[in-house]
Amino acid sequence: MDESRQSSLTGAGAALRKAAPPPALCGFLLLLALIFTVSYAVGAGAGPVAPGMHGSGTSRDGGGGGGGGVDDMGNMRGGHG
Repeated sequence: MDESRQSSLTGAGAALRKAAPPPALCGFLLLLALIFTVSYAVGAGAGPVAPGMHGSGTSRDGGGGGGGGVDDMGNMRGGHG
C-alpha cells in the first residue's frame, strides 16, 4: 500500500505539491485580506473624523497648511523648563 502512494507522488504532482504554500498560510492571508476589506468598508461608511479639518497640504487662502509649529501651543506652558 505504501508503494502505491509513493509511486503516485512522483512527477509533476509532487513538484506542484512541494511548491504550493501550506494551507494554513493561505487561510491566514485570506483572513487578513477579509479583515482589511471589512475595516476599509467600515471606515468609508463612517466618513471623515472631523469634516471641517483639512490635511497638512496648502490651504485655499495661502495661509499655510497646518503643519504644526510653536504657534500651535498658544500660551500654554509646559513643565519642561
